[in-house]
Amino acid sequence: IRDTFLRFFEERHGHRRLPSAPVRPRGDSRLLFVNAGMNQFKPIFLGTAHPRSELAQYRRVVNSQKCVRAGGKHNDLEDVGRDTYHHTFFEMLGNWSFGDYFKEEACSMAWELLTEVYEIPRDRLYVTYFGGDPSLGLCADEECRDVWLRLGVPASRVLPFPLKDNFWEMGDTGPCGPCSEIHYDHVGGGRNAAALVNQGSPDVVEIWNLVFMQYNREVEGNLLPLPQHHVDTGMGLERLVTVLQSKRSNYDTDLFTPILDAIHKGCRGPSYQGLVGDADVGRVNMAYRVVADHVRTLCVCITDGIYPGFSGAELVLRRILRRAVRFCSEVLHAPPGLLASLVPTVVEVLGDAYPELTKNADQIMDIINENEVAFLSSLERGRRIIERTVQQMEPSTDFPAEVAWSLYGNLGFPLDLINLMLEEKGIGLDSAAFDKLALEDAKRKAGGPQAGQLQDTNVSLDVHSLAQLQSSNVPATDDSPKYAYTLGQHGQYEFSPCQATVLMLYRDQSLQKEVGAGQRCGVILDRTNFYAEQGGQDSDQGYMICLEQQDILFPVESVHLCGGYVIHEVTAVETLRVGHQVQLFVDEVITYCFLTFSQPCFEMLNFALRHVLGDNPEQRGSHVTAERLRFDFDTKSPMTVEQLQQVEQVVQDVIKRNEVVHIAEVPLTLARSVRGLRAMDEGYPDPVRIVSLGVPVESVLTCDSEAAMQTSVELCCGTHLLQTGAVEDLTIIGERQLVKGISRVIAVTGQQAKQAREVGKCLAVEVDSLSLRMQQRSTSIPEMQNLSKEVGQLTKVVANTAMPQWQRKGLQTVLKALQRTANTAIKKLELQKAEEKAKQLLTKHCNQPVIIDTISADSLSILMKVVNQLCDKSPGTSVLLLSPQASGEVLCACQVSKNCLPVFSAADWAVAVCTQMEGKAGGSPVVAKGSGNAKGMQRALTAARTFAQSKL
Repeated sequence: IRDTFLRFFEERHGHRRLPSAPVRPRGDSRLLFVNAGMNQFKPIFLGTAHPRSELAQYRRVVNSQKCVRAGGKHNDLEDVGRDTYHHTFFEMLGNWSFGDYFKEEACSMAWELLTEVYEIPRDRLYVTYFGGDPSLGLCADEECRDVWLRLGVPASRVLPFPLKDNFWEMGDTGPCGPCSEIHYDHVGGGRNAAALVNQGSPDVVEIWNLVFMQYNREVEGNLLPLPQHHVDTGMGLERLVTVLQSKRSNYDTDLFTPILDAIHKGCRGPSYQGLVGDADVGRVNMAYRVVADHVRTLCVCITDGIYPGFSGAELVLRRILRRAVRFCSEVLHAPPGLLASLVPTVVEVLGDAYPELTKNADQIMDIINENEVAFLSSLERGRRIIERTVQQMEPSTDFPAEVAWSLYGNLGFPLDLINLMLEEKGIGLDSAAFDKLALEDAKRKAGGPQAGQLQDTNVSLDVHSLAQLQSSNVPATDDSPKYAYTLGQHGQYEFSPCQATVLMLYRDQSLQKEVGAGQRCGVILDRTNFYAEQGGQDSDQGYMICLEQQDILFPVESVHLCGGYVIHEVTAVETLRVGHQVQLFVDEVITYCFLTFSQPCFEMLNFALRHVLGDNPEQRGSHVTAERLRFDFDTKSPMTVEQLQQVEQVVQDVIKRNEVVHIAEVPLTLARSVRGLRAMDEGYPDPVRIVSLGVPVESVLTCDSEAAMQTSVELCCGTHLLQTGAVEDLTIIGERQLVKGISRVIAVTGQQAKQAREVGKCLAVEVDSLSLRMQQRSTSIPEMQNLSKEVGQLTKVVANTAMPQWQRKGLQTVLKALQRTANTAIKKLELQKAEEKAKQLLTKHCNQPVIIDTISADSLSILMKVVNQLCDKSPGTSVLLLSPQASGEVLCACQVSKNCLPVFSAADWAVAVCTQMEGKAGGSPVVAKGSGNAKGMQRALTAARTFAQSKL
């Protein structure tokens, strides 16, 4: 069914078939997951695609897109399992036209596919169109209605609906337009089911939505016609398969039945019967649906680089995994590991359409198993916390919201499970307080740059301004001068000056010919030597001067690329006009820093990681500033000390060889043929720049060449050094796992790298010195405590100082061992001291049932040990000791003989004593401790004796 859809548009109607984009959104921080087929085409709809990119060349395309709707605006997570049609993962079949065909062709193709190819009976289909909205000044979409009538759809089955049903919008702003939906009647039999369309009836369901993008929603809320019309259609594969296989439930189709059968085989419980609601006793059928749906989502997300974690999409996936584990263990009573055991079945069902699943099956199973073990452990911890909290609660009170929020946020304990466990104990949750905490958390998270925030109106060209620039024949900015730098005679980099003409000014989302003094605006030039922020590299800094006013500088605050135009953000010091000639000056110091940090370092690091770790670790993100570079990549586990050293050594070798950095522009199709080149997407312009370290680009382009496998070869639009030796040095100063399966390394170069190495050597000397002092084994408790404190302080310094990460890990291992040695030595010395004092007290209070006394003790730990020693040596004796300190504080420790329980309680004894000293105490019936003020010590001793006499 999937393949028929793709071949129909590809072979009959000339569409280009594209693979599914990953479910991790690319370049759209407002989305947690790709949740619709159109996500990857947003730059086309918005007009921001680079005119030389492959994306900008698309006219009509077709694909089957992997989509996830969980978290964010589109969130189906809690509904999954309760019915037979909600899913967190689904496949969206879609065909698109970008300025090519429109309503007539889109409707005709859809009708042809459904009625002639899939042979769905026409009398079961109904179509809807937009009925207009007078408040927005929008007329009914009669053009669409007439298309359907011409196709032979009876007028009684062509139905108008209002804005909420038949007008599609990308968001609060942006491209939008009327849509036409095709609905299917499961019952049929010649009846007219028009009254059930869009009424939530399970018998009449929408199967295909055809969106006609012809407007743009402005910031003010009004609609303006788009310069180009587009078509965006979406049809859920799961729902289509249900129709074509004559089923009423998505879970009864062959997309799900193999997975449901595998669940039954794994849990050996009752089989799946498709029951819902009250008929589903024990929620067994719901559990089948939850597990089947969630394991598909887990497979797709993990394959596409989203792993269970603690924020954003990773947090949502963590909840999905934990929800599935709960249903496996608590409802299906399946043994641990069932969820991961379903992965091969999911791969069998989806692997042909998405071959990346087959490649990553083992990794998916490992990640699911590891997270399941962690969650089951958290569940047990959470249950214990709930039990302990309930025991300490006053009767007839609600469960504290703070504890529930901690369970939910820190342990990932599902809220419904908390409610269920409390319900079993007859206790309620303080829901109002919990909701308040959730709201505060949401507000805190919304404090940073989040979804929905308006972009800067001076640097992000809107769709109308882009169309106006193009229709006015304003050429795209020539940014090739950013590569115009050479290596001077003495090894310094020389940057060529750049003169340019102001072509247009942009302010408050409108193109302007003139901007007055003091106004902030975007400047579009015919050419520039400034690097615009892209590809993980920050923009250049610098200034421009107007040739008419050479004594006035216009500082360039940021530089952005939009639809092929480079926008320089400036605050006009004097009036700036279209036609002005300007001279551009980049900050050479900062730009040189970017060069030494930038892409050659990424490429050397990427090459070194592949060389050491193997299996071509996929890059998951990167960023470079003038201070440091960040590189995120796939990995099965944190890097070892040896691996970090090896990676640095590989990079050092490339730097020492001072390899020439070869750069050439080649056609995108030719670039794709390079062996070992990591996966590309349509974001690169055509032709594209290839960067090769030490090997000429023509050599790596040779057919079947192995050259690219022996060095670093990447596609890159960034700025580069001309020879690797200019980097001087590189060291990794940080490495950690962001989530399971993704590691991040932070590196510095040049003088910063050398400085980090020097600091590392100094700290290593300090750790060695501390080790020698520890080996001398002092017999003084204060001396050992000081050494322990030094270890703790040095541990903090090592953790927070920029130094080689391999060295940091090694020193941290040594310091942990030293801390254990110090703690053991202190404990041993305290025990020896306690034994001595216990002997003295036993001699003093021979065969007494109660010992109450004062002694000198350096700490509460020693005092407790003396009490324990006394009670061990004289089992029938109850002991309370006070120890006055130089600070004026008095320490208290006591232990009650088990023979005296439950009448005599150590906790009550300690409270009675410490209260006399205006202090506090606590503990158990057997052992307790506390403290107070020395002024009340005599009263405390009297109270201790009085309390003991009253209980014995």
